[in-house]
Amino acid sequence: AMFGGNTLFAHCVGAGKTFEMIATAMESKRLGLCTKSLFAVPNHLTEQIGDDFQKLYPGANILVATKKDFQKENRQQLFAKIATGNFDAVIIGHSQLGMIPISKERQEMELQSQISDIIEGIAELKAQEGSKFQVKAMERTKKSLEKQLDKLEKNHDDTITFEQLGVDKLFVDEAHEFKNLFCPTKLTNVSGISNSASQKALDLYLKCRYLDEKTDGKGVVMATGTPLSNSVTELHTMMRYLEYDFLKSKNLQHFDNWVTVFGEQKTDWELAPAGNKFKERTRIANYTGMPELMSMFKQIADIRTADTLKLDVPECEYKIINVEATDFQKQLVDELADRADAINAGNVEPTIDNMLKITNEARKLALDPKLIDNDAPMSRKVEACAENVYNIYKNTTETRGTQLVFCDLGTPKDGVDINAVSYTHLTLPTT
Repeated sequence: AMFGGNTLFAHCVGAGKTFEMIATAMESKRLGLCTKSLFAVPNHLTEQIGDDFQKLYPGANILVATKKDFQKENRQQLFAKIATGNFDAVIIGHSQLGMIPISKERQEMELQSQISDIIEGIAELKAQEGSKFQVKAMERTKKSLEKQLDKLEKNHDDTITFEQLGVDKLFVDEAHEFKNLFCPTKLTNVSGISNSASQKALDLYLKCRYLDEKTDGKGVVMATGTPLSNSVTELHTMMRYLEYDFLKSKNLQHFDNWVTVFGEQKTDWELAPAGNKFKERTRIANYTGMPELMSMFKQIADIRTADTLKLDVPECEYKIINVEATDFQKQLVDELADRADAINAGNVEPTIDNMLKITNEARKLALDPKLIDNDAPMSRKVEACAENVYNIYKNTTETRGTQLVFCDLGTPKDGVDINAVSYTHLTLPTT
């Protein structure tokens, strides 16, 4: 990270990424490789990172920005403090990074470049009589970018920009949260290619490009335990953040060029999302040229997995309990499948029914039908869980241990009373 340019700490949970970033920042400043570091970390961790900084370097001069500092009336004062102060590091939250604007000229240049790429892609798709769905999707993205451009031109804010802060080293913790970077592609009907784009990812990308120009590709350090999760575009996105100039020199900065070299498309039969039939699906099934791809990726990435680090973690015993669906659940699954078929056939307006609504109801149905219909029969899954919790309690009474039960659906929120299922035979003793 200090001598090799932009770096990705692709280290598993518990490897010490936070301490690595802190040490990199301080040692880089000690050796004159940077003057001011900016840490962008998850919002709830800003103070914790500040405490870790003081543990490692008690004499460090750091500024930990709070939510109050980023309120509109205090923001300008904070930016001025960062720009004029001789801080070893400034620690802010992910959402606060987006509140520090990049210069208007740089934003306009990037947005215009993206619009030009989309116009070119639409023209090529039409010439090849490509998917109308893909053309419409690209036209929607183009309109969205044009709106951003118009909004930018009307904005005459005199806020201090990112370039004026004097930051020459940017550290991004949990960098996978910025994976939805705009990715124009002419590939159609290929699963695993993410078309979602977020404003915060574009903002980070612009800041990375500025630091590349300022530091010659040595100003960005990212850290994440999950650099790749579920989309083939994520690897290319990380490379665009950290080695864009290298990709450009090889004409691989556009995803379509990159995936042509390193991806292999494969069409196969898969179970449809509704689970009632099979359909053909094209995916980027394999990577090709793996030695060359890994060589390129390892120019920026330091990879450490749990098996290479041999971390001292407790053993975990997994136990999966299979529960048979009730007749009511099976009936509702068939209804959901019919609704999905109607949506795919274009017979239903999205405002009336859509796949997001269906998948949400399917998740509730799988957990407990009472989340959909209060008069539905009791869920066997919830009953099996309660039975299991009680058995563990009964069998470990002498240790007086504590169990944690996690559930991400059907939990009470904002004082709303959720109908609880009563298990009279599972009542725990008050002692």
